[in-house]
Amino acid sequence: MWAGESTVCRPGLQTRSCGKLGLAEGAYEGTEKGEIRQRNQTSPVDFILEGLFDDSLTHLFLFILTMVVFLIVASDNILTILLIFADSQLHTPMYFLLSQLSLMDRMHVSTTIPKMATNYLSGKKSISFVGCATQHFLYLSVGGAECLLLALMSYDRYVAICHPLHYTVLMNRKVGLMMALVSWLGASINSLIHTVILTQFPLCGPQKTHHFYCEFPAVVKLVRGDITVYETTVHISSINLLLLPIFLVSTSYAFILHSVIQIRSAGSKRNAFATCSSHLTVVSLWFGACMFSYMRPRSQRTPLQDKVGSVFYSIITPTLNPLIYTLWNKDVAKALRRVLGRDVIT
Repeated sequence: MWAGESTVCRPGLQTRSCGKLGLAEGAYEGTEKGEIRQRNQTSPVDFILEGLFDDSLTHLFLFILTMVVFLIVASDNILTILLIFADSQLHTPMYFLLSQLSLMDRMHVSTTIPKMATNYLSGKKSISFVGCATQHFLYLSVGGAECLLLALMSYDRYVAICHPLHYTVLMNRKVGLMMALVSWLGASINSLIHTVILTQFPLCGPQKTHHFYCEFPAVVKLVRGDITVYETTVHISSINLLLLPIFLVSTSYAFILHSVIQIRSAGSKRNAFATCSSHLTVVSLWFGACMFSYMRPRSQRTPLQDKVGSVFYSIITPTLNPLIYTLWNKDVAKALRRVLGRDVIT
């Protein structure tokens, strides 16, 4: 019996046999409750995370590779943030928003990978109710904020290419701060609503999620009851955090493409495309993975597909983002040489 497993739910007995997302109320009584807790070394409010890896040598290699990637993500994004802070020529709205994107990528991997690694190394697969709710809130907050920020960054590129003479007026420091604030605050409110609603549902049976963290498509499969309200919330969030940002990005780049076509100089065209290529690549990777993970019908989801989609946007994309912006952005490369040269001189 899994930790937190309760008896079969029956109509009218939900309060005895089901808990609220892990709070098994009356599922265990007397010595049976203590014996089960001791046997599994978890409490009845724990969830069981299946994880990504088993004990085979192949999976051990994949685990080590994942940890190397995690360290690369952490170091690359921190380096990007410090570089933008240290070089005065990067103190522009565009690079301020890029520093926020790097912070989001850093937080995204830190929300999921350390717990997955701890469970794998310790041999335990449990996560507490509070830990699961916290993880759910944080990854949704950071992921939603990145969706909004990428959309707002496309507006920054639109102003830079279509209205270069008015850039300092339309995209000043105050506007950049407001964009970052809207991204963080809007996504946090959305995530809080999701988390509060999800934690109110009764949960029956073994609380085992076929995932390596508490992602809501995996957790919602454990719910027994009418989830119409929650599904409505998910649809609204998908429109606000996926479809609307995609529409804004598409509209911005449509105007950008129209302006670039009218440019006669081949060199100016190349510079315009180079300015947008890194952002457009990151947008395609991020929104493609998010749409695959969250906009498929519930009936068509499989645990393997959920894991693959989550690995792509929670590990691979944050790894590629700083590399894309660093390798394709001449200003960042020049700033890195200036900072390194300054350190060598001093």
